Amino acid sequence: MARAGVTPQRLARAGAELADEVGFEQVTVSELARRFGVKVASLYSHVRSSHDLKTRIALLALEEMADRASDALAGRAGKEALAAFADAYRGYAREHPGRYAAARYRLDPKTAAASAGVRHAQMMRAILRGYDLPEPEGTHAVRMLGGVFHGYVELELSGGFAHTPVDPEESWAWIVDSLDALLRGRAAGASAT
Repeated sequence: MARAGVTPQRLARAGAELADEVGFEQVTVSELARRFGVKVASLYSHVRSSHDLKTRIALLALEEMADRASDALAGRAGKEALAAFADAYRGYAREHPGRYAAARYRLDPKTAAASAGVRHAQMMRAILRGYDLPEPEGTHAVRMLGGVFHGYVELELSGGFAHTPVDPEESWAWIVDSLDALLRGRAAGASAT
């Protein structure tokens, strides 16, 4: 019998906290059972499997990141919105590295379509509307921004920039400036044709 107070939501939150402590890949139902002081079998009345637990953590992280990005974007447009969105992701990753990793957990199409991941794409598209990119350039831009932001954050979190005296903050600002210039240039080029 499961201990009173253990719910799928509490397990997901505890799993997210554990992911930030030890890494998302290290999160297991067994470790959570130890933390809750229950037998592993009792947790299976709340989560179906390790995959179910990790999916719940991923959904929680996607929701938290979407809320943070949404708050950061309020009242902003153009380069200011681009920078706010990028900074929201980077800040979340620095504060919650395990959750950030969880947000990239592969979800089945139905779960992904119902997740806050959709909000992330909508926000990015809203930012890009300010650059007036036609399709398919808008889709290319969404993919480029996601790749650049996530790639930079991954390298930074893994210590990939520790070998140089150039401040990662300077590089981050340079990247956002360069992306803004690139997007403005692509939009100008598209409108000239």
